[in-house]
Amino acid sequence: MDHTVAFAKNGQYPPFQFQLNQPRFDQSSFSGRLRHFLDVIDPRTLFTTSEQLKSSLKLLDDFKEGQTPSGTTDEDLWKAQKIKQAMIHPDTGEKIFMPFRMSGFVPFGSPVVVGLLLPNPTLKGVIFWQWLNQSHNACVNYANRNASKPTPMKRFIMGYVGAVTTAVSIAVGLNVVIKRASSFKPATKNLIQRFVPFPAVAAASTCNVVLMRNSELSEGIEVIDRKNNVIGTSKIAAKKALQETAVTRMFLPAPILIIPPVIMAALERMKFLKRNPRLHLPLNALVVTLSFGFALPIAIALFPQMSQIDTSNLEPEIQARTSDKVLLYNKGL
Repeated sequence: MDHTVAFAKNGQYPPFQFQLNQPRFDQSSFSGRLRHFLDVIDPRTLFTTSEQLKSSLKLLDDFKEGQTPSGTTDEDLWKAQKIKQAMIHPDTGEKIFMPFRMSGFVPFGSPVVVGLLLPNPTLKGVIFWQWLNQSHNACVNYANRNASKPTPMKRFIMGYVGAVTTAVSIAVGLNVVIKRASSFKPATKNLIQRFVPFPAVAAASTCNVVLMRNSELSEGIEVIDRKNNVIGTSKIAAKKALQETAVTRMFLPAPILIIPPVIMAALERMKFLKRNPRLHLPLNALVVTLSFGFALPIAIALFPQMSQIDTSNLEPEIQARTSDKVLLYNKGL
């Protein structure tokens, strides 16, 4: 039901700026997308109680039916929608398990990143942390998947195995090469080893996307107009969506796995940390968490969730079905 019609039915005309199921901030600009995703990953929503969730869902239903309680503000409605989107899967309507929500990605993922960046890792340690990181990523991907169409579990397993194999192979291979290199001093080797997780994780994340979503290249994805009418299914749009997602996945680990080693290498030369070695791990964890918190929204805000493509670049059959010069498609995260 259209909101305006619903309000008119009840003789109510509140000046709400809130739009149901629409982003609060302008998605055509990077700053708007950044503000939107800062809301999406806000860890404060993890502390939402069942009663607060129930109240938020009821408020949104009331708004949809034009029966918004007196005294309700735009801020109340935006907060209710933020809670719903953080906790409830949009396709299944089920509550997402807390560690696998986007709002839980930083709090639950930071300890894993700390493990990836531990100095002087053993071979077993490298394998364990790379496996744990890819396992957490796979669970987050599955929990937040597009469930509008059934996807065979085999595809997710294939993506998971491919990502783990890629990450472990690259990380172990680079560590072995560095340890055997005789031209590097021990201090230089230790510094270089700290950057090994980045290429391993970046390659594995890209591999995961390609393996899990390669069916889109052969089947295509839906393209819609500004009124949300489905115009057709496009393989060209699917290729563009996959490229944009792959770039995002390659960029995301960079600040998380490169900035902390640089900062920690500088801090370790300070007398304060040399006199208090027990502070190394908590300080490392703090630096990693802060880097993770800043990098995640920036990375996923690089491209709009609903990206656009010139109709003239799409398949001839799609061009014949619309006069719109630009169409939209869901890029995915």
